Amino acid sequence: MIYPRKQPISPVQLKRQRGGQRAAFLLATLLLLFFPVRVLAQDTETSSGFLNSIDSVFSAIVAFLVEILFYDIGGFPLIVVWLIVAGIFFTLRLGFINLRAFKHAIDVVRGRYDDPEEEGQVSHFQALATALSGTVGLGNIAGVAVAIQVGGPGAMFWLTLAAFLGMTTKLVECTLGLKYRIERPDRTVAGGPAYMLSRGLTNMGLAPLGKGLAIIFSVLAIFGSMGGANMFQSNQAAIAFVGTFPGMEQKEWIIGLVLAVLTAIVIIGGIERIASTTGLLVPAMAVIYILGCLWIVVVNLPQVPSAVGTIISQAFVPQAIEGGIIGVIVQGVRRSAFSNEAGIGSAAIAHSAARTDEPVREGIVALLEPFIDTIIICNMTGIMIVLTGVYQDTGEAIDGSQMTLNAFATVSTWFPIVLTIAIFLFAFSTIISWSYYGEISWQYLFGQRTIIIYKVIFVACVFIGAVVTPGAVIDFSDLTLLMMALPNLIGAYFLSNEVAGDISNYMERLRSGQMPTYAEKLATLGDSHQA
Repeated sequence: MIYPRKQPISPVQLKRQRGGQRAAFLLATLLLLFFPVRVLAQDTETSSGFLNSIDSVFSAIVAFLVEILFYDIGGFPLIVVWLIVAGIFFTLRLGFINLRAFKHAIDVVRGRYDDPEEEGQVSHFQALATALSGTVGLGNIAGVAVAIQVGGPGAMFWLTLAAFLGMTTKLVECTLGLKYRIERPDRTVAGGPAYMLSRGLTNMGLAPLGKGLAIIFSVLAIFGSMGGANMFQSNQAAIAFVGTFPGMEQKEWIIGLVLAVLTAIVIIGGIERIASTTGLLVPAMAVIYILGCLWIVVVNLPQVPSAVGTIISQAFVPQAIEGGIIGVIVQGVRRSAFSNEAGIGSAAIAHSAARTDEPVREGIVALLEPFIDTIIICNMTGIMIVLTGVYQDTGEAIDGSQMTLNAFATVSTWFPIVLTIAIFLFAFSTIISWSYYGEISWQYLFGQRTIIIYKVIFVACVFIGAVVTPGAVIDFSDLTLLMMALPNLIGAYFLSNEVAGDISNYMERLRSGQMPTYAEKLATLGDSHQA
């Protein structure tokens, strides 16, 4: 839907409108939280039959979708081919823009080009932090461990290569998401793949295709935001706390309640509050986790050259290639939407809220996500696991999170507490970012007036995910995350020439000095006033 531009509503009207929405949301949330949560958490006999019925229905759907998405093409699942081919195509088509624009991306994130007068709601840094908070999650902890467990240390090479290609994919989808965003009468903005598909393909004379793909994407994004990006996150956070802190047994509902309350407080403020929260949370959680990994590296410093050599030497062993694909792209995609979500289209929704009139500029900022999320943080996890040798444990099956916990425990018995805190922060940040992705998708389909319904359902799912584990429902949600890549990349392919032209124009203006920083703009205005 394309909203016509109108005169901005008065501050008083806007305040009343938002006040009414917040009051309604608070009332609905309070009703949810005063629901007999302990009964829901403990009455397993009543709930198990209902959950089993749900699981049986969704299991059949999941089995059907798996047959399609993981259809074998020369040993590669279909969805893997779809994502990797896109990364290769865009990287070559745009002349390795992920390398050429890297330094400029750093300058933009530092705020050198931030102009408070431009359209948008958040800064470049806040948009990046919001998108990163949705990607930096349990996949960075568990997905990497599974990849190494299945394919050996050499799988890390393929994870890094996939992230390098994903940098360009991310640039393309975020550029288009912002380019075709809309501004509402209250001066808030909305963008991302749904708007890119409906508006971009309409401009090409493909309106029915574009609108159809936009609806499909939005439906998939809503499902994805409820399960793998919400219920699974709260579930794993609760499990980590119960397993780490004595006395927390059978107290998962407490973690669920805390997460639900925190989520409600943040998402009631919209993208501005989400962005300000993630702007503080993402650096904090990244520093905590990276410092923990670095400490393990320092303790095992003499073994670092040997560990790096092991990763490189085993990168081309057949087992490593298989593990890199299965562990990183298949398992990692299902748990963290391809770790950095390149090709999924979700991050384009966050970046579309950036305060800029230059879509390519925000796309260039977005290419930093796979670099930070995967090339830095995932590799920190990988080198730590290889250094400590916990991946060689041949005992009973160990899941990815437990393997990383074991690696932390090699330094000190209290060190897993650091990881547990990181898991909680990772889960919470993913939940609040994906609340916005689902919200924009809901608004595209049903309008702004019904958004309270989505928010109440979303907060309820945070709590439910911590106290129960409806496996097939979450599996279904994970598959919808993967399926978002289908309509999103179709639109990106159709509009790739347009993106190439925009990038060429942008880089030429940057090289020729026609694109001043904000400080240079102010200096020029000052000189003109003096003259």
